[in-house]
Amino acid sequence: MKSVFMVAEKPSLAQSIAKILSRGNMSSRKGLNGACSVHEYTGSFVGQSAHFKMTSVCGHVMTLDFIGKYNSWDKVDPAELFSKAPTEKKEANPKLTMVKFLQVEGRGCDYIVLWLDCDKEGENICFEVLDAVLPVMNKPRSAERTIYRAKFSSITDTDICNAMNHLGEPNRNEALSVDARQELDLRIGCAFTRFQTKYFQGKYGNLDSSLISFGPCQTPTLGFCVERHDKIQSFKPETYWVLQAKVNPEKESSLTLDWDRVRVFDREIAQMFLNITKMAKEAKVESVSKKEKVKQRPLALNTVEMLRVASAALGMGPQHAMQIAERLYTQGYISYPRTETTHYPENFDLKGCLRQQANNHYWAETVKALLSEGINRPRKGHDAGDHPPITPMKAATEAELGGDGWRLYEYITRHFIATVSADCKYLQTTISFSIGPERFTCIGKVVTSPGFTEIMPWHSIPLEESLPHCEKGDLFPIGEIKLLEKQTSPPDYLTEAELITLMEKHGIGTDASIPVHINNICQRNYVTVESGRRLKPTNLGIVLVHGYYKIDAELVLPTIRSAVEKQLNLIALGKANYHQVLEHTLDIFKRKFHYFVDSIAGMDELMEVSFSPLAATGKPLSRCGKCHRFMKYIQAKPSRLHCSHCDDTYSLPQNGTIKLYKELRCPLDDFELVLWSSGSRGKSYPLCPYCYNHPPFRDMKKGMGCNECTHPTCQHSLSMLGIGQCVECENGVLVLDSTSGPKWKMACNKCNVIVHFFENAHKVRVSPETCDLCDAALVDVDFNKAKSPLPGDETQHSGCIFCDPVFQDLVELKHAAMRHPMHRGGQGKRQGRGRGKGRRPGGRPNPKKPKDKMAALAAYFV
Repeated sequence: MKSVFMVAEKPSLAQSIAKILSRGNMSSRKGLNGACSVHEYTGSFVGQSAHFKMTSVCGHVMTLDFIGKYNSWDKVDPAELFSKAPTEKKEANPKLTMVKFLQVEGRGCDYIVLWLDCDKEGENICFEVLDAVLPVMNKPRSAERTIYRAKFSSITDTDICNAMNHLGEPNRNEALSVDARQELDLRIGCAFTRFQTKYFQGKYGNLDSSLISFGPCQTPTLGFCVERHDKIQSFKPETYWVLQAKVNPEKESSLTLDWDRVRVFDREIAQMFLNITKMAKEAKVESVSKKEKVKQRPLALNTVEMLRVASAALGMGPQHAMQIAERLYTQGYISYPRTETTHYPENFDLKGCLRQQANNHYWAETVKALLSEGINRPRKGHDAGDHPPITPMKAATEAELGGDGWRLYEYITRHFIATVSADCKYLQTTISFSIGPERFTCIGKVVTSPGFTEIMPWHSIPLEESLPHCEKGDLFPIGEIKLLEKQTSPPDYLTEAELITLMEKHGIGTDASIPVHINNICQRNYVTVESGRRLKPTNLGIVLVHGYYKIDAELVLPTIRSAVEKQLNLIALGKANYHQVLEHTLDIFKRKFHYFVDSIAGMDELMEVSFSPLAATGKPLSRCGKCHRFMKYIQAKPSRLHCSHCDDTYSLPQNGTIKLYKELRCPLDDFELVLWSSGSRGKSYPLCPYCYNHPPFRDMKKGMGCNECTHPTCQHSLSMLGIGQCVECENGVLVLDSTSGPKWKMACNKCNVIVHFFENAHKVRVSPETCDLCDAALVDVDFNKAKSPLPGDETQHSGCIFCDPVFQDLVELKHAAMRHPMHRGGQGKRQGRGRGKGRRPGGRPNPKKPKDKMAALAAYFV
């Protein structure tokens, strides 16, 4: 029997596809990485019986990065990143061990069927999966075909079975276009980002952004927002005047007329028109015209339009809306949400999709009427050759989806129903009046056939006051004529919907990446999202864009990125050479980078006006070990310490609070220690600012605090406060938080595990002795006599927190946000709790196998 290995992009997709293909007759189990399940069943493939094994990845298997030293900001000139720095593919999420998982499950298979998402990113993931699986597959006989690609747009029985019956091949060119985009964005983005981040954060203290990033798509996106800001700032309001007339067709009714000249900007001329019209007593009807007009139903829904409406009408950010759409897709409620197409293929089952919605009380009547009277063929839109438009694939209720999921699904469904509904028809009546020599107009609309506006009421023709019945030559008394003084108003800040439109128009990003670029400029503190989801640039965003314009406008204008996108599309179509496009584009940006570096003073002049130098920022906190003067703590992102006397800056852990740690000093460099804390319920640990930035020992890395320091005698180091191996992660050590009393705790120095113990103890100390059973350090505890939980009114006890029965009821795992899959549900090999070899002077022996009590305690933790 042949073996067929099938891979989908997400675990939920794998389960849904396997369930459809096996007709529910399958067995399922967890994979070795704990994140992906494996579904197995028997069937037929290429005319022979076969054993099927279906699993998934979790997005990209690999990611592109620089090798070794080129990831160090301090050791490498950013200019080298354009060509000299070699890149390599690394596992996107090492904790998932995805390559190993795919090789274990795919070993010995005869065929592979790739069920990745049907877009360029999906094609790229196809080849990442193949790179992992092909070496362990059975060797094919002669020219036998072993690699297959499934093409599908929705998770329905029909679409999945049709895809399985018409398998194709993965598209190498589309995968290469993604590789090219990844390498361009990595090299260009990292070079500019590293240079400007180091340059400006080394000079200014209140930038309030941890990264001064540049991106070939991100920066033009920001440019659109700043361009609108500049128009607002440079806007000068002008006064104008409008002539308003009211006529009385009946005694108790009035009709407001619009002036055909609209407005004038000269007061004296406006006054002259007012004087002329006031001489007339009646308004004469010059013409009455009636015309039937049509408001067209919408085109079928694509990604960009969905994101626009989600932001403008539903109040959802683009990235949030995309995440919800992807969830609805994987659950089978809608078709694939990433598409540029607004045209349904001729063979699309429109009636079938419509029938699914016949029982929903929100639109049941409309749907049933369409099915009985006959649907209208959707308007002919744009066929991008990717996926059908976004369509509801099965019925849903508000209770099923809830919240934002239902709101987005409801819009998608209403939009689909509208595309097969009739156009909205209305009768427009226009009456033209003359008052003296001046002409005025009044327009009225009456709906004759609501069409699609029944299902999309927000598009309906607004109700207006009814116009009087009149004919040419009729006279109406004038009720009022007056002059209104008004002012021109500036444009408003761009909405997300308007920004998405601009990005699509100028070819910045793809339908999949547009939400990411918008989210990035928000995360970097370049813009803030105001009411109405309007994007207002911050000082930093404004200065950066103005600086780019000053040095090299092409860095921020959409033209150059748009040209690059066209080249990438040509790679995808097989019409351009991958290596030539890459080399040519990198050469252009390398030249631009060198010019940018040489001209950085131009941007710096703008920075000086808006931001404060480091020396003038922050508050004195701790003493420098070199000059023994106070260093200033700069709280704005990224938080750091700056010594103005030595002109040195020291980075600190982010997303927490920093305070002086008892004025204690590091024994290595005499710097005063500081204490980082994530809050009363979180972790805290001391650190030396100098050691944190310049690791003193070979086994330490930059960014390690005292809880990871291997100094043999320092009272704050891992060597003195480490207790035992973390109960959840493989490499972490539980370290006593000596500042946590009387609510004592120990925390893992690698993951987010926190263990609370010995509440109200007077003193907790890590003993130099170790447990005979598990090699963990013993703990000496001294309780207050009045609150001692120890038997026999004892106040002191020494023992192992893992093995000592006296301590078992006094230890409680309070927080474990990051659980390692190897420790779930009893999977994986249990180890002892020792601090591990090399943790203390002379090291430790290999951990011993724990007794049942210790295993029970570990199981309780997990």
